[in-house]
Amino acid sequence: MQLAKRLEKLGTETAFAVSAAASAWAAKGHRVYPFHLGDINIPTPQNIVEASLKAIRDGYTGYCPGAGIPALREVLAEDVGRKRGVQYSAANVAVQPGGKPVIGKFIMAVMNPGDEVLYPNPGYPIYESQIEYHGGVAVPYGYVQTGTGFALDMERIRSAITPATRVLIYNNYQNPTGAQSSRAEMEELARLAIEHNLWVLSDDAYYEMRYSGEPLSIVNLPGMQERTVILYTCSKRFAMTGWRCGAAIGPQPVIDAISKLNTNDESCTTHFIQHAMVEAIPGDTSGPDAILAELRRRRDAAVAGLNAIDGVCVHAPESTFYLFPNVTEIMRRKGFSDVNQLMTASLENSDVSFCTRKHFGRPVAGETNHYIRLAYSGIDVPSIQEGLARLKDYWEA
Repeated sequence: MQLAKRLEKLGTETAFAVSAAASAWAAKGHRVYPFHLGDINIPTPQNIVEASLKAIRDGYTGYCPGAGIPALREVLAEDVGRKRGVQYSAANVAVQPGGKPVIGKFIMAVMNPGDEVLYPNPGYPIYESQIEYHGGVAVPYGYVQTGTGFALDMERIRSAITPATRVLIYNNYQNPTGAQSSRAEMEELARLAIEHNLWVLSDDAYYEMRYSGEPLSIVNLPGMQERTVILYTCSKRFAMTGWRCGAAIGPQPVIDAISKLNTNDESCTTHFIQHAMVEAIPGDTSGPDAILAELRRRRDAAVAGLNAIDGVCVHAPESTFYLFPNVTEIMRRKGFSDVNQLMTASLENSDVSFCTRKHFGRPVAGETNHYIRLAYSGIDVPSIQEGLARLKDYWEA
């Protein structure tokens, strides 16, 4: 018996493979410093836990509308719209079991087989996987390193657009680089989307994980709200990665299509969790504020620890919980030609586990520098300091 050939085009989230390797190393009796997975080891705020338990006791454990319960759709429309300076209604919201399902459903709703889709690379690997699985042509664009971090490679984006380009996937406050667009950069991206009549997926998973200043949204720019779907997730802001609650927010025709896909795929998002989020999203912000404050402390410790290593320089990102240092000099010093060799050797010699650039999309032709990604969301400050001191000892040996 054979499986469907289309499965050959389906990728995966390869960071979980790194997690398996780290678990195997820990099973041998080693202490592992987990910088590899973007999970959050901070408790979900107690008001959300209590609201969820109350919803269970009140009997919200059965089916509910595929698009989400009306109360949550209304809360999301108000909250997301107000924070981005636009107006949405409940009809513009389709609740999802997490943010990730928005990617595949959006692609199914707007992309035909053979259409080209621009996506960030390095970037979240599920973009590439879903585009190709559904018969699209995945066209990568990247980033350029600047004196303060990373910026979009706008020239590559411009040159990659063809008459077959249908969709642009845009992840401001980006995983894995931590890149954030200036207003001028965002305006140029919007101009290109309008000029070439592109659908836009704005992956806003880290929109509210910003340590200072106000976040910018591309939907706020003229002509963009009617062509953009926002990927919203509760996972990051509320430390709810395993709860699986998110939403697609955008023009009603594509939201109606996504809601229809909900009914086909999973019927609905867990009923009692939706009721908990009705309270959490517009409610007490002390929980999310405390989460962000703790992540800031971890960021500062991780940046200091990496910059103490000879041959490494990394800037403190103003958003997300990732660092993406250039390790080309470390590779040269240690005699490695493949960055995954550095990853494995670092685990075995320092007990520090991290992902590499290769876990965030297929490397494109012409890449000469080597990068790794460290997530500081699942490791506390003392462990960050101890782990990076061990990494420094190995890398400088």
